[in-house]
Amino acid sequence: MKQFFGAFFGSCLGILITGVVMIVIVIASITSMFSEAIKMNARESYKPKENSVLRINLDGDINERGVKNPFGDMDLGPFMPKGSVGLNDIIASLKKAKDDKTIKGIYLEISNPVTGFATLEEMRNALLDFKTSGKFIYAYAEGYSQKAYYIASTASKLYLNPQGGMEIKGLSTQMMFFKKMLEKTDMEVQIFRHGKFKSAIEPFMLDKMSDANRTQVETYLGSLWNHMITGIGKSRNITVKEINDMADNLAVRSPEDAVKYKLVDDLLYEDEVFSNIKKKINLKETDKIRFVSLSDYSESVNETKVSKDRIAVIYAVGEIESGEGNDEKIGSARIVKAIREARLDENVKAIVLRVNSPGGSALASDVIWRETVLAQKTKPFIVSMGDVAASGGYYISCAADRIFAQPNTITGSIGVFGMIPNAQKALSEKLGITIDTVNTNKHSDVGTILRGTTPDEYQYVQQSVEHIYDVFISKVALGRKTSKNNIDSIGQGRVWSGADAIKINLVDELGGINDAIAYAARQAKLSNYKVVNLPKQKDPIQELFGHAEDDMETRAMKANLGEQYIYVKQLKNVLQLKGVQARLPYEMIIQ
Repeated sequence: MKQFFGAFFGSCLGILITGVVMIVIVIASITSMFSEAIKMNARESYKPKENSVLRINLDGDINERGVKNPFGDMDLGPFMPKGSVGLNDIIASLKKAKDDKTIKGIYLEISNPVTGFATLEEMRNALLDFKTSGKFIYAYAEGYSQKAYYIASTASKLYLNPQGGMEIKGLSTQMMFFKKMLEKTDMEVQIFRHGKFKSAIEPFMLDKMSDANRTQVETYLGSLWNHMITGIGKSRNITVKEINDMADNLAVRSPEDAVKYKLVDDLLYEDEVFSNIKKKINLKETDKIRFVSLSDYSESVNETKVSKDRIAVIYAVGEIESGEGNDEKIGSARIVKAIREARLDENVKAIVLRVNSPGGSALASDVIWRETVLAQKTKPFIVSMGDVAASGGYYISCAADRIFAQPNTITGSIGVFGMIPNAQKALSEKLGITIDTVNTNKHSDVGTILRGTTPDEYQYVQQSVEHIYDVFISKVALGRKTSKNNIDSIGQGRVWSGADAIKINLVDELGGINDAIAYAARQAKLSNYKVVNLPKQKDPIQELFGHAEDDMETRAMKANLGEQYIYVKQLKNVLQLKGVQARLPYEMIIQ
């Protein structure tokens, strides 16, 4: 009876909590709908007023596409998707603001953007293009990370808080190795790979980088740093040698040092920066600056061209897996459907595939590749690479008519691998758990994590890896119009920067998403066209209810661990890998 009442009241409590949560969601949904209706109405009538200044804050996550918060301005914690302004919004807004007579200049706030180097490059180039209008950009921060400073260095005037700080120290990336931890727990990871640079498996078999891996990391990290300081030097009239000397000697130790080395123009508090802006746009000190936020301004950026001719931009973002996926994961079914929709649409005259992916499932990558081949035979098919388009990300790119990448895009990594954990000894020695098995055939349980592979089984899996690698380089060779031997020589899992990739014919041209769209328009002989973005983003409420329990757990862990979540994710992936992988060698934090 006691157990009955315990279960009964436990169930009632569960129902009550669920009911309260559902009520909150329903109320929030209704609020969101009214809020969205109001915003839609405001969007139609919204216009910047005369003598406005576009206020841009680029701190935090910057995604490829903007995401609407399903609950408007409500913050429901790390479990629910949050709204954001995407790279596409930023570029479109800057392009419009350049010729918008109501916008007199930009006030740029940036301390620590959380994004990759190619995204930084796209934003930086858009800001530089804005400056060609003769309008000003004033940048201010209480502190600049190196990524933030790379963007801020575009400013006409660059200010730092008098007590603030900034980093000029060079780039660094670190890898975490799990070999000794696995040994302590009696866990074994059985490795299958092709590619001497395919170092995704190194954290599980070594306790430091291999010589081959260290070589590739030094090469692409050096390429990223050299490109960054060349851009900074050009904007600030400082030599590359001077910047390297600052980094080697940790010369910037105080705000005054930043002024001394010409990294910033002055040390000011924000109200003093506002005073300078007022003088610039001929306002009195008592006047109020008409700031327009990027999110508000982006709402006013509408497609003005009227044409039935279209260019489809298809966003392939995240790790590659079979199934539906979402805006953060490339599901082969979803991306194939989007490419096919664009391919069969007579109004779509060209396709641009925007790839920002470290790769993933080799099978899922091949499924997407097949659809890209069909599309390329039908109409101009162009690839624009984002922060990373490596391994499986390169697999789905290689059939394009032309590949665009930024100098600091991470690409290549043409190689494959597989891993099978063996927990037999760990279960037996650490937990006292033994395994007994019944098979109908000799190798029925091959691939299980409850025992190791035999020599014959190891060769069986390794041959599969070799076959997939051969298919991979064959398809890359076909797309790049070269030999398998040539692709093999620059493949082997090696990672390249975009600046180096163009030298070895993995990339055709350096440029961003707008360059790729412009090229696609020329190939399709279009002068007037509309851009449509695919796959279509889910309705905000559908997106909310579509988040599975593990997605909510991931959001919570990301919120608590920040950038360190990447290491938890790397270890977690070992137990979830299915089939042979075409994936970037490891998770990277470059800082």
